[in-house]
Amino acid sequence: MQKNKLTLSVQYADPRLKDSVPRPLIRRWVQAALLAPAELTIRFVDATEGQTLNRDYRGKDYATNVLTFAYTEDEDAEVTQADIILCSDVLEQEAAQQHKPLVDHAAHLIVHGVLHAQGYDHEEEEEAQEMETLETEILHTLGFADPYAERA
Repeated sequence: MQKNKLTLSVQYADPRLKDSVPRPLIRRWVQAALLAPAELTIRFVDATEGQTLNRDYRGKDYATNVLTFAYTEDEDAEVTQADIILCSDVLEQEAAQQHKPLVDHAAHLIVHGVLHAQGYDHEEEEEAQEMETLETEILHTLGFADPYAERA
């Protein structure tokens, strides 16, 4: 299978996950979710920055797990461009609550963000099902369990 061209910047504004979620893993996960060439930035932030970004750009005053800022509006664009922001605090909390390894949850959120960058959404039930199915398939190829399956 041909890999799509990828220009990837990884920023650890919050350095806590730098060792457990290193650049080579992130590149592998992003590449697996790419449907076209892309220029992406993945940025890890703390709860304060995550909350500020979510409030300023989405009108929601809390930190969320992943925010995707897609800059490629034109479906005919040759390169997908986006910033994907992951909040380390929320990522750690959710992994613990869902009884899954941090690295599994990070892979899921990165794949999720990359799909958003490429126009996938989950506002409507049909779109959500399509996106969840694709996420599960991509994560399976990477050796991860179904992120939507219940865990004990």
